[in-house]
Amino acid sequence: MKHLTEAQLCKQVITPALEKAGWSAKQIKEQYHFTVGKVVVRGSLVSKGKGKFVDYLLSYNAHTPLAIVEAKDNNHSIDHGMQQGLEYARHLDVPFVFSTNGDGFVLHDHSGTYDQVEQNLTLEEFPSPEELYERYKIWRGLEGVDDALLGRSNFTKAGGKKPRYYQQLAINRTVEAILSGQDRALLVMATGTGKTYTAFQIIWKLWKARVAKRTLFLADRNILVDQAMVNDFRPFGTSMVKLDRSLVDSSGRVNTAYEIYLSLYQAIIGGGGKDNIYDKFPRDFFDLIVVDECHRGSAKEDSLWREILDYFSSAVQVGLTATPKETKYVSNINYFGEPTYTYSLKQGIEDGFLAPFKVVRVDLDVDVLGWRPEAGQTDDNGEEIEDRIYNVMDVDKNIIFPKRHEVVAQKVSEFLQATDPMHKTIVFCEDIKHAEAMRKALVNVPENRPYVEKDHRYVMRITGDEKEGKEQLDNFIDPKRDFPVIATTSKLLTTGVDAQTCHLIVLDQTINSMTEFKQIIGRGTRLRTDYGKHFFTIMDFRKATELFADPDWDGPPISIYEPGADDPITPPSEVDDDTEPSSSEDAEPGRRITYKVGDQDVTVVAERVQYLDSDGKLVTESLKDYTRTKLRDHYESLDHFLKVWSEADQKSEIIEALADQGIILEALEDEVGKDLDTFDMICHLAFDRPPLTRRERVENVRKRDVFAAYGEYARAVLDALLEKYADQGVTHIEDIRVLQVYPFDEFGTMIEIVKEFGGKDEYLQAVRTLEVELYGLGDNPGATA
Repeated sequence: MKHLTEAQLCKQVITPALEKAGWSAKQIKEQYHFTVGKVVVRGSLVSKGKGKFVDYLLSYNAHTPLAIVEAKDNNHSIDHGMQQGLEYARHLDVPFVFSTNGDGFVLHDHSGTYDQVEQNLTLEEFPSPEELYERYKIWRGLEGVDDALLGRSNFTKAGGKKPRYYQQLAINRTVEAILSGQDRALLVMATGTGKTYTAFQIIWKLWKARVAKRTLFLADRNILVDQAMVNDFRPFGTSMVKLDRSLVDSSGRVNTAYEIYLSLYQAIIGGGGKDNIYDKFPRDFFDLIVVDECHRGSAKEDSLWREILDYFSSAVQVGLTATPKETKYVSNINYFGEPTYTYSLKQGIEDGFLAPFKVVRVDLDVDVLGWRPEAGQTDDNGEEIEDRIYNVMDVDKNIIFPKRHEVVAQKVSEFLQATDPMHKTIVFCEDIKHAEAMRKALVNVPENRPYVEKDHRYVMRITGDEKEGKEQLDNFIDPKRDFPVIATTSKLLTTGVDAQTCHLIVLDQTINSMTEFKQIIGRGTRLRTDYGKHFFTIMDFRKATELFADPDWDGPPISIYEPGADDPITPPSEVDDDTEPSSSEDAEPGRRITYKVGDQDVTVVAERVQYLDSDGKLVTESLKDYTRTKLRDHYESLDHFLKVWSEADQKSEIIEALADQGIILEALEDEVGKDLDTFDMICHLAFDRPPLTRRERVENVRKRDVFAAYGEYARAVLDALLEKYADQGVTHIEDIRVLQVYPFDEFGTMIEIVKEFGGKDEYLQAVRTLEVELYGLGDNPGATA
């Protein structure tokens, strides 16, 4: 079997062994791709990494994966693919991993149902679907659950979307938990990963199984309810209704004829309990309640959400959030239990389903250095300013510097002018008054004037108190609508707003809450490559992005430790983040003394750009230094790189491998030189070798007359290849399809050209010889001519 390729081995040996064990074609997915490849951003350039895939994914039914099989050709050991398979199994949360080279299988058991963690099996001993499924049920604690309930299919339609791997896991884990008797569940999924779609599939499966005959879906924003009804929840059709006061008749009775109710919680709860709608239903009316954005307060004992949940306490309750709130006052984990499933922002970016981000930090002198009034100084209203040092925590709360607004507006506008003035932007402000001040400052930036004159909605304040702005929210989040472009806000756009094409998030708000910070960052994480959005940028004026260094950033949710009298004293260091307004809209702060100092100049003292490195951490350094460091990590020495370069069949493979590591050399062309080949870029950046331009390398080859052995026709083709290399680089001449374009099409057809060299193999060998001569890697690989 050693002569078989991996693909041939799978077709002739592995697949037949699986089929003999009872696995059907529907249960076997070959070359199953489960991620789409991380988006890597360097400078203004973007590349896409390779997605992850397994050789075989074995599922009991369409939605229950059980095992991974990693195959290698017979020149490798039988367990060579095991470690790779275990890494993929961690993502896919499957308990069984098999490695094979065709001689047999090695089974790794994560379920704890086999006697050994790893054991060797012959080809004939591969387990049947029924055996692995029974062990899977033991692993998941589902031994007594009806298979007919577990086997309920997702909602699908021809040509419609299907759950991504993590969505399917979230669906499975939640449904399994409920079917096994759990009455509270918490689902943690990063913003932009499809929580509402996942919730729909959970409700659909339980509804079809008649486990949840009646369901209440609760949200705290009208737009969340309305979007769900017209999009993901549409298949429920006439069984679904929006629950509000229109469903209550003149005698006070509520319409109970529907099975799926969606509601804004404020719409079913009245002031002081007098006008409640929810309590017009029997307490046991709903079998399932799903609470969207449950971090907004459903777990807080005195919250309005909690009042509804307590009333329907007999129902199974599922909380959905991107940010589980954990403070000494509020704990979603204490209420819902440990998360049934978690899919983080970091994982979403790594898998390529969410947009990565850059951070631009701008420090202003009054924020960094603080400001103290002169003795007896008065503000613009003639009120004497209290003598103390005012810092960034006071700005736009206790003291206002209008010229600071102008500087922020100017920097935001400069960024948009340098990228795209029509990129959707959200400016997060301290409060409603600050949001209005920023709207005015942005409108008055001279560079923005043409866009404001074209449409006054270019800059809009979208806050909870202002009708005109709120009415433009749908237009702002609609990718097909150009206006509004810039939205200033404080709380309204923090959560639940699907701003898919938001390219820029401006933080001019003091943020002490990790929950709020994650929600704000989540406004930009949607990928919309069809609208040119591959990443987004965070412009930070308040040092809010220092929260990226917080251990809680994108980490697992942690419950608050409150020790009893006999417990060890190991308290966590917690900051109370229960700072959200009591209303779901913007809350105007209470009365406070605020000074306005219009004549205070404000200047920028520092500005820097940070990038996400391959470990998902922010790095502040030049792109050139970053690339140099990464190249040296990738190649231990110049000789190592030269060996890799000379042995590569296609140089494009090297470039793709570097891109997967976040190294995009084209991003440095303006700084290093656009006329340098990839080879010289690497030698120069990583190993300080003096570079040659592509044109210089071509002229060196021509001086040596190295193609004298070829006929006149072939020499002319090779000379044209040299010219193509000088213009466009090595990857263009490696692709044989280059013979189909100018100037090669004037030599004849591809077949005719190749024939002049003696055939395809001979032509490709001539190209390899040309490359050797270009880089001087023949007899002396250390010489880079």
